[in-house]
Amino acid sequence: MTEISTACCIAGGGPAGVMLGYLLARAGVEVVVLEKHADFLRDFRGDTVHPSTLDILDELGLYEGFLKLPHEKIERLFAVVGDATVHVADFRHLPGRAKFLAVAPQWELLNFLAEAAKKYRQFRISMQAEAVDLLQEDGQVAGVVAKTPAGDLVVRATLVVGADGRHSTVRQRAGLEIEDLGAPMDVLWLSLPRRPGDEVAPLGRLVAGRMLVMIPCGDYFQCGLVVKKGAADVVRAEGLEALKRSIETIAPMFAGRMDALASWDDVKLLTVTVDRLKTWHAPGLLCIGDAAHAMSPIGGVGINLAVQDAVAAAALLWAPLSRGRITSADLAAVQKRREWPAKVTQGVQMFIQQNVIAPILAGGEPRPGWPFQVLDRNPILQRLPARALGLGARPEHVRSPDRHAA
Repeated sequence: MTEISTACCIAGGGPAGVMLGYLLARAGVEVVVLEKHADFLRDFRGDTVHPSTLDILDELGLYEGFLKLPHEKIERLFAVVGDATVHVADFRHLPGRAKFLAVAPQWELLNFLAEAAKKYRQFRISMQAEAVDLLQEDGQVAGVVAKTPAGDLVVRATLVVGADGRHSTVRQRAGLEIEDLGAPMDVLWLSLPRRPGDEVAPLGRLVAGRMLVMIPCGDYFQCGLVVKKGAADVVRAEGLEALKRSIETIAPMFAGRMDALASWDDVKLLTVTVDRLKTWHAPGLLCIGDAAHAMSPIGGVGINLAVQDAVAAAALLWAPLSRGRITSADLAAVQKRREWPAKVTQGVQMFIQQNVIAPILAGGEPRPGWPFQVLDRNPILQRLPARALGLGARPEHVRSPDRHAA
């Protein structure tokens, strides 16, 4: 067993964990990030980077570097509902530098942020280090126990941050209470070839009983077939050919391209969960990102809520961490700052799930409701949902210092 000490140990090398580690190290705080995988290269993770996150990268001087990564720019959002194309949001008039959604492979973003963080000697990331338990002493969390190829690693820390996703081991070991909000759907993720001239409908195509989300990613679409909650086994039982025919019915443009699905190994199930912790913290422990509030895939907001949490946490915690003492009041301040935006976002997602998606999955004929008709006919009004989605509720700004600046 190996034992090390640090000011902050972050379990999870996703957007929340890597961004928080970067910001704390930038502020002069020693931090260790534990990532259970050997690299960040995993398919079908959230790839949508919103203007709110791009604005943060701009504030950190990372915007131009990010734009050099492989990415797609989406300036307008629309859906194909039955035979109608409905325009919903126009990002081209947002304040700030970024006036578009960026679709970038999450592993590219994480590698980019990790490399930027490694400039600071206070930052350390341990790959293939899976947080499996919490070290508790005198009634509070005092560190993390991680499994590594070399054996167990104990990281003692003033603060442990659980950023290990919607199935967080950290929050489970801490016994934090979860409120499950429910979801009527799951998503089957798959990749299909993209050809020049293909129509890009980022909000998806909707027909009676079915919905296909199509996210452009270079020479392919990352597609999400939305199915009723728990229906994935039924889809599998019907067979791969039936799945292909179903996709072709929703999006005839894919006829002749379905050989890309060679087996069920090419189809990944996302079990949709919408939940949140009632209390995000315990003595010596804080949860952020999906570990605190698992989001629906609606709107692709997961990365962005996680990054916003990290920015707020860094602003509120770098000073007490520098002093070597974290209080419950410090941790409660992070929840107070970020709980309202999470609740607002989840509330909108729940409304869409219940009033748009659930009726379609029940076999209802999709028809654009009057709000969507009004938006489609009035381009200037499309700026409102663009602002709500692109910037979110209570967008954060970098307020933690750069102790290494000249």
